[in-house]
Amino acid sequence: MPEEISNPLLSLVREQGLVDDLQYEEVAAEFKRSGTPVIQILQDFGMMDLDAILQAMANYLGTEVVSVRNRDLPPELLNQIPGKTAKLYQCLPIETSGGTLRVAFVDPLDPGKTDELGFVVKKDIQLVVANPADVRQAIEKYYGEQESADIGDILKELGADQEIAKEVTALGADMDDEAIVASLANEAPIIKYVNLVLYQAVQDRASDIHFEPFENEFRIRYRVDGALYEMSPPPKHLALPVISRIKVMANLNISERRLPQDGRVNFPLGNRSIDLRVSTLPTQFGESVVLRVLDRSTVNLELESLGFPKYIQDYVNQAIQLPNGILIVTGPTGCGKTTTLYSCLRRVNTIDSKLLTAEDPVEYDIEGVMQVAINEAMGLTFSKALRSFLRQDPDIIMVGEVRDLETAQIAIQASLTGHLVLSTLHTNDAPGAVTRLIDMGTEPFLISSTLMAVLGQRLVRRICKNCSTPFEPTETQLALLNLSPHDLGDKIFYYGRGCSTCNDTGYRGRKGIFELLVVNDTIRGMINERAPTVVLRQKAVELGMVTLREDGLRSIFDGDTTIEEIVKYT
Repeated sequence: MPEEISNPLLSLVREQGLVDDLQYEEVAAEFKRSGTPVIQILQDFGMMDLDAILQAMANYLGTEVVSVRNRDLPPELLNQIPGKTAKLYQCLPIETSGGTLRVAFVDPLDPGKTDELGFVVKKDIQLVVANPADVRQAIEKYYGEQESADIGDILKELGADQEIAKEVTALGADMDDEAIVASLANEAPIIKYVNLVLYQAVQDRASDIHFEPFENEFRIRYRVDGALYEMSPPPKHLALPVISRIKVMANLNISERRLPQDGRVNFPLGNRSIDLRVSTLPTQFGESVVLRVLDRSTVNLELESLGFPKYIQDYVNQAIQLPNGILIVTGPTGCGKTTTLYSCLRRVNTIDSKLLTAEDPVEYDIEGVMQVAINEAMGLTFSKALRSFLRQDPDIIMVGEVRDLETAQIAIQASLTGHLVLSTLHTNDAPGAVTRLIDMGTEPFLISSTLMAVLGQRLVRRICKNCSTPFEPTETQLALLNLSPHDLGDKIFYYGRGCSTCNDTGYRGRKGIFELLVVNDTIRGMINERAPTVVLRQKAVELGMVTLREDGLRSIFDGDTTIEEIVKYT
């Protein structure tokens, strides 16, 4: 029975006896499989109609069901909740009565949202239940164009908020008073500001959000398509409340500021939920916090969507169907290695295969794969996890990273005993992975007998389609690519002028460039002779390996990226 499904509506209809155990299992399995909202599944399966579901929620919450569809909402009522707040919390003001604001939520069963909204709009909130689809439609209708309460407005409000400044100053040396720090973190403007920063960053497709306190300023930057951009900096005295707010959201110890901490935040955004991985680091002027944004809706884990050239895609498709061997993906941090491996796992994740992964940390949950989070502090290392894996009767093993000799040896052992092993290494190119394994102390004959191939990859920024413009490259630019004007023929080069679509950067999104080193008999002989990286690379190129630089040129000539990007990353 899929007990692990934690959905408030599903638990509610079950507790109230509105569905039996068998129906519960059916709905839970469908929810886990498709991610369709439970309210929709209950209707699609003919178990309950919409009115019955809404009434059950209202009874549970001690409130009433209201109709939103034909209700006319005046501007003075709508102004009670600013546009971005309404979109962030997916809520709609219905009416005011006394000092209380009656509000309909798309998800009324999330109690945290009601309390937080009350903090933010400084009003008593009374919850009412309405058809979620109607609420969503009304939010678009009334707040679609409205972009009130942007970052600048809230910053002005925060700068003028003398109370917070006074409280921070009063704290002074007494920074360890947990109650005061917690109350600061729960101030309405702070909650509003942090939520808005997260909302803005996710809207702009940021992969990481950095909160950095310095001696005279507090800087907030976010990384989009691999490049960092700075947001309007908040006043310096907000560093402590803002960072404490993030720690409260991630359930971290707010009074511990001397040791690094790691946590997770589940951030509701519209009708989807974003996972944020939180990492804190004590620095000279306060804690630096970085949030990694894990947004499932933007990640496509199909092999076809990775942008492999056809010959690499065909090879990878064949390699991951083999019964044993090692496939290594290599490249710097943040170049999409994990996404490539996840896509491979998705392809071979069938009912007749047992898949195990050891990751640090687990980025995305994959249905049907046993995923183990490495925890060095508790003594659960890659090598320890791998050793246990071999007793779990797996077919395919993914090792997040080969970091040391012991892990490399067990991965080789696993391959020799009939398992397919997928892993990553941090090296500059594909041939460098072989040398790295030898440098770790792995015997060359073991590498040559188990390693099938090494896939090197990078992510380069894609030219914005909206403002892509052809141009004539200078000889200096061509010299960076070791090209001369005679090599070009009629090839056209492009760059992005910058427009509102790409925030005036000229780039939008990223694409992969790849090189594939296939370990054939010739390469095996060279590995056994401990040939250096340069020699291996030369031989691989002679045998037809397309290097990262050459694949980058293909992307330039296809009009996908610029000379600067390829020179920077290859």
